[in-house]
Amino acid sequence: MTLYNATIILILLMDPLGNIPVFLSVLNRVEPTRHNFIILRESLFAYLILVLFLCVGRYIMQGLGLTESALDMAGGIILFLIAIKMIFPPVEENISDRQAGEPFIVPLAIPLISGPSTMAMVLLFSTHYPAKIPLWFLAITFASIVSTIILLFSSPLRRLLKTKGLSAIERLMGMLLTVMAVQMFLNGLTETVKSLMAPHL
Repeated sequence: MTLYNATIILILLMDPLGNIPVFLSVLNRVEPTRHNFIILRESLFAYLILVLFLCVGRYIMQGLGLTESALDMAGGIILFLIAIKMIFPPVEENISDRQAGEPFIVPLAIPLISGPSTMAMVLLFSTHYPAKIPLWFLAITFASIVSTIILLFSSPLRRLLKTKGLSAIERLMGMLLTVMAVQMFLNGLTETVKSLMAPHL
């Protein structure tokens, strides 16, 4: 796993383009002059949460006694499920209907930017490749910057791409994530088979 691969995976899981309609819907009840401040604040919260998971994740996973191949396979399954939702998005209720006043941490920072899948992937990175913690820190930083920039330009992007354009881009990202998920699962499966065959060789 390289810095480039990790950054791309995190950007896809953060799904800033897919979050644009939801962000605009939630912020619809807030003064427009505060939109950028709220996006920056919520993005910072999400970033700090992911960094926290990066720092303590390997200890959590070690305590659970999980193997590296199992983590690879679990990560592949998580990515695959998220990719399927990106390609075939479910019909969800409007979050803005449940949001009263200015949003704080929920639902923008969690679960939209830093969702369970993103946290799980950071845990996977920190546990599977503990020697590369500085690299994963950079990946989280770069992915968070890209996500924040896209969300800051959410209004003009929605006007430019329209709802159908955003949906088409999200589906393409879902297809890319599907390929990465399958590869990760196969890597874990290969290591598992090798470990099972080793005593008999």
